[in-house]
Amino acid sequence: MVSRTTSVDPATVRAVVGIVRLIGAIVCAVALVARFVWGLGSVTFTASNFFAYLTIQSNLAFVAVMAVAGVVALRSPRDPRWLTTARATVLSCTVSAGAVFALLVEQAGARGLPLSVPWSDQVLHFWLPALALVDWAISPGRGRALWRSVVFVQVYTVVWGVVTLIRGPIVGWYPYFFLDPAQISGIGEFLLLSCIALASFAAISVGVVALTRLRPLLDRLQQRH
Repeated sequence: MVSRTTSVDPATVRAVVGIVRLIGAIVCAVALVARFVWGLGSVTFTASNFFAYLTIQSNLAFVAVMAVAGVVALRSPRDPRWLTTARATVLSCTVSAGAVFALLVEQAGARGLPLSVPWSDQVLHFWLPALALVDWAISPGRGRALWRSVVFVQVYTVVWGVVTLIRGPIVGWYPYFFLDPAQISGIGEFLLLSCIALASFAAISVGVVALTRLRPLLDRLQQRH
């Protein structure tokens, strides 16, 4: 009896990955529109505040990067280094924003404040980042991201924070409670929570880049065959 070893065609796998990435970009775009429409039901909603959220900005970048990554996967066996680094940067931001959102939900419950979480928020903060992490870990054709991605994430976060602190008193609105002087005990709590947030962003970013030092799971499986 002759044993046969079956292997999956790498081109087919890349095509599937490309389609999944494009679907992810479309779902993210739909969720962003749905979240915007849902926000219109609030009397305090403004478009400028909507786009000031770190989550919204990172997910807009997620749509663009995933769309490009999807097209590249359909046309090329490997992702270029610049695309891998861009994906690492955006993925770090979306996962970090999801972690911050989870903290906000937990804090809202602890403070007895109602916080509605529509399906669009669940998709943007939890489901899409999880899908992107799975793609990051297993999809073939992903090379190594540059460590400068960690710097990009930190610079973007700090710049966003500074702009938010300058804009907050002008418009009378802050996207997150720990940036609002009226919701925290003082400068000490602000610095503590801000440092925790920055450290969390840095840790997640380092983890995302470090993962690219391992070959994607499907690459390793195909190599064995």
